[in-house]
Order: sequence, then C-alpha cells, then structure tokens
Amino acid sequence: MGQVSTAAHQRPHRQCTGAALRDVCRRAVQRHEHELLGLSRSIHAEPELSFAEYRSADKITELLAEHGFEVRSGVAGLDTAFTADYGSGDLVVGLCAEYDALPEVGHACGHNIIAASAAGSALALAEVADELDLTIRVIGTPAEETGGGKVVMLERGVFDDVALALMVHPGPTDICAPRSLAITDLEVRYTGRAAHAAAAPELGVNAADALTVAQVSIGLLRQHLEQRQMVHGIVTTGGAAPNIVPAHTAAVHNLRAADSVSLQRLENRIRACFEAGATATGCDHEVVQVSPMYAELACDEWLSEAYRSAIVEIGRQPLDRAVERERTIGSTDMGNVTHEVPAIHPMIAVDCGTAVNHQAEFAAACVSASADRAVLDGALAMAETVVAAAGDDEQRARLLAVLRRRSEAGARRPSKEYLASGGVT
Repeated sequence: MGQVSTAAHQRPHRQCTGAALRDVCRRAVQRHEHELLGLSRSIHAEPELSFAEYRSADKITELLAEHGFEVRSGVAGLDTAFTADYGSGDLVVGLCAEYDALPEVGHACGHNIIAASAAGSALALAEVADELDLTIRVIGTPAEETGGGKVVMLERGVFDDVALALMVHPGPTDICAPRSLAITDLEVRYTGRAAHAAAAPELGVNAADALTVAQVSIGLLRQHLEQRQMVHGIVTTGGAAPNIVPAHTAAVHNLRAADSVSLQRLENRIRACFEAGATATGCDHEVVQVSPMYAELACDEWLSEAYRSAIVEIGRQPLDRAVERERTIGSTDMGNVTHEVPAIHPMIAVDCGTAVNHQAEFAAACVSASADRAVLDGALAMAETVVAAAGDDEQRARLLAVLRRRSEAGARRPSKEYLASGGVT
C-alpha cells in the first residue's frame, strides 16, 4: 500500500506549515503534469458508456498503482468500480473519479477531466499523507450519466470510512458550491395488440396512441409544475411499421426537482399521466425505474469556502456566492454522497465558447489547452482544500466526529473486505 507510516496509530507532529504543504502539492502536480494530461486525453479518445468503462478504469488504476497506491477493482459488485488507497492515517479522503461517457457525443460532460484531476490530487496528497495523517483514496465511480454508480457504492459501504469526499466537474463557469436538482429516470412501457392498420384497425389496441396521450398529459401538466420541477423524455420504441397497429411502445423520462420531496410529488403526477395513456386506449402499461434516484447536492460549506480560497489563489474567478444560489447545474449522483459525507462538487471552467455540457462542441473543448489547465488546477485546488481541512484542528475534529456518528448509525453494514471482494448486499 505505498509508503505506509509505521506509527499510524499516533498523530504525527506537523513540522511543515500549511503554506509549505501546499507548495509540496503544487510541485507534485507540476511533476506529474505529463501523466495527468495524457490520462485525460486517453480517456477522452476512447469513450465508454455506463458500467462498461473497462479501459478507462484500467488507465486510472494503472497510473495510481505505478505510484504506490493499493488498487482494488470490482468493488461493491461493479466491474468498473475501484478504490486506490495510499497511506494509513485516520482521516480518509475520498477523491471521486468519474469516467463514463454519453451516447453519440462521447465525453461531452468532461468526465475525462474529472478522472485526471482526481488522480492528480491523489498523487499530490500522497506526498503529504504522513505529515497530515491521511489515507488518500481515489474512488472510481462508474455510470454517473445513467445507473448511479455512486448511489450503489454508497449503499454498499464503499464510503463508510470516508471522512470527506471531493471531485471537480468541468463546465462553462467556475462555481464553488453549485446547486443541482434531484432526479429520477422512469421508463414507461405500453402493450396493446397488433392489427393491419388498414384492413382491420378495429382489431388493434394502439400502444403508440397510449404514449401520445401520456405525452399530451405531461405537456399540459407543465403549466402547473412547481419551481425547479421539470420533465423531459424520448421515445425509445415507437412501432415497427406504419401499416401495423403498434403493439409495443416505450419512452424514458427524466424527472427533476429542487429536492427529493418535491421530486416524489412530481413522480406521482407523472405516473398518473402514464396511467392516463393506458386507460384511454385499453393498453396495459408498466413503469420501471431506470436508475437510482439522485438527490440534490448538499455541499459542505466549510470545504466549499476552502476550495474557493484555493481556486482564487490559483487565478480563477468563480461566481459570487449569491449568483451560485440561483444557478442549477443539472443532476448528479454525487448529491447522494453529500447527504452522507461532508463533500464538495465544484464546477471548473473550460473555454467552450457558447457550448454547454452534453453538446459535441463541449466534448471538443474537453481536450483543449483550457481543459488541460482545468485538470491541473482542479487537482491542485482539491489538494489544497484537503490540506486546509486536515491542518485545521477544529475542522479535522468536526469531520471525524461526523464519521463516528455515521459509523455508529451504520454499524451493521457488511465489512469492507466483503465489499472489496465483489460481494453485494
């Protein structure tokens, strides 16, 4: 497990100032620049979809293993999830890496930057782990775009001993404490009866009509949605041929809301719209939850402010705090982590012109010189945030106290050894 302290049970005597430790981290990021930018660009060049990110996970773990990290692959029963640990301190720092891509537009959310910055921060913090009594853990979290890898890993105990968790996400603007929306993904499936559309239409039960009724119902409902509630979806199965009354149709919808409570109210109303389609046409229907529910972000205020100080010192200009509170960034499974672990999910800016996340133009921006700067700046800012928290006795005590309370509440969870071996609960 890399260079492990021989006196892990004792609190080390800090002989370096915070400024000196931050300088160590800065030099480490500079020294590993070539490897980190190579990792970012290599992941970008071979985009992989949720739960199939085999090459990407291997690229990250191979780099970390080369630098003394102890890697466990397939954690929590997920083939492309991993942990990579360095050190043996009592303060376990979780650096979350995402590396899944989107259909058609590849890394248009910049997860290559997320993965490389997490690795870079880990390599920097490894050099001060003994001084600050840290365990550095890169947590490889697959399937953020759909599937909720972090939710699964959280529920299966991977974050149980993590005292604080960090990641940075690329976007058009630097935002230190972004707001996100809670989200759930629902697939509705209608089953009718096929018939010749001209010779015997009266014998058919039209599943496409059921879907149309549901879509119209949702469209009418939009006038009455609560603030920050929204619905968007696509038809995934619409029929086989125009001269056959469709017997099977399906659609997937994203439901978003300001928080989980509002999301449940929205889900109840959308399910009623789905049922209306079945009732109006005589079709059968079922509704399937595609991914776990993602909670809204609840970022740790102290850590967010520490990150703000770090990013401003680097030379970036994040949004004002008041503007941050009015801006939403979509949805993320990191939200679930922030409700359990003191954590942050800042946005780090890349030069993308008028493009935004999930556009092909943004994907192109994620391998630019600006993207390279985001990798290095993000790695350093996260490392400096950890140095600030670990070196502040009050904050360190707070983080460990939260961890103790969580441990007491979750005492019956399965062991880390079981989870690391691929077991599931």
